[in-house]
Amino acid sequence: MTHLADPPVIPHKPLDHVSGSTDSTFSRLLRFALANLRRRPERALLSVLGIGLAIAAVVVVRTIAAGHQDAGVAAVTRAVDGAPYWVVPDGGVRYGSGALVPTGPLAELNVPPGWNIDITRDGGSGWATLTTDATPDEVAAATGLRVVSDPAIAPIPGQGGLIYATRNDAGRGSFVGFEQKYAALLGGQVESSVLGLIGQAGLVLGFVIAVTGFMASVHERRREFGIMSSVGLSDEVLYFFMVESLLVFAAAYLVGVLAGGVVVAVLLPAFFGLGAWLTAAGLVAMYLPALGIVAALVPVHRLLQQRPVALLVEHA
Repeated sequence: MTHLADPPVIPHKPLDHVSGSTDSTFSRLLRFALANLRRRPERALLSVLGIGLAIAAVVVVRTIAAGHQDAGVAAVTRAVDGAPYWVVPDGGVRYGSGALVPTGPLAELNVPPGWNIDITRDGGSGWATLTTDATPDEVAAATGLRVVSDPAIAPIPGQGGLIYATRNDAGRGSFVGFEQKYAALLGGQVESSVLGLIGQAGLVLGFVIAVTGFMASVHERRREFGIMSSVGLSDEVLYFFMVESLLVFAAAYLVGVLAGGVVVAVLLPAFFGLGAWLTAAGLVAMYLPALGIVAALVPVHRLLQQRPVALLVEHA
């Protein structure tokens, strides 16, 4: 009878070795990305500076917008002084140069007994605050003026003015306070201005600079990537450029955020504040990883669509 040999015993790998494979893969990709950046330091430096300049433009706009919001909300808070109703003149109230400016005549208000009215005059115009437990409908009926809770609604000329309900309970259960709405209104004014358009154009320019730099890097290393793809490492090519892109964008982010903060602090100190600057930096950081990944996918996608032989033959 033929005796069959026992199958070889294959020892199991410890779990710590398996868990460490992911770390070793990432560290290898990180080393490859750093080596490629050191291979062309001038290109990496120009990419970081170009993207950083674009990020700085966005940070400047966002910081100014946040500072404009904070200063405007503080001015409104001082004007309202905790009153539930704010009466503005016929031409409304605008914020500029760090102060609220009323426009147009203020309506004569005859309020019922027990209501507290405080009038602030500014030349021939001004505003008033009403303190009462009456509902918005009751205030509108007593004063003959429209009562709203949205600061984006402006008075209609010729109707005597408008009353803003500044509390959530006076604004019929709104979950967003009057101050937050006013802050969003001021921020939107900055974002829609010429300065906001410059920031958006700068962000697009930074993305174009990143894509152009990665396309040049891909073109120079086509043969190397062709060899990697031919041995089944096409996924590593994609991961490699994603890691490299994230490194470039991370360095550019630090440069841009610091440069943008310095520009606002030196040239526009009235709009600079630590909270405003951190808010701007946080907003930029939210969409920066997505831009870095897309910037790597654009040049690599076309490369991976080609056969490895075509990449090798072209540079043979």
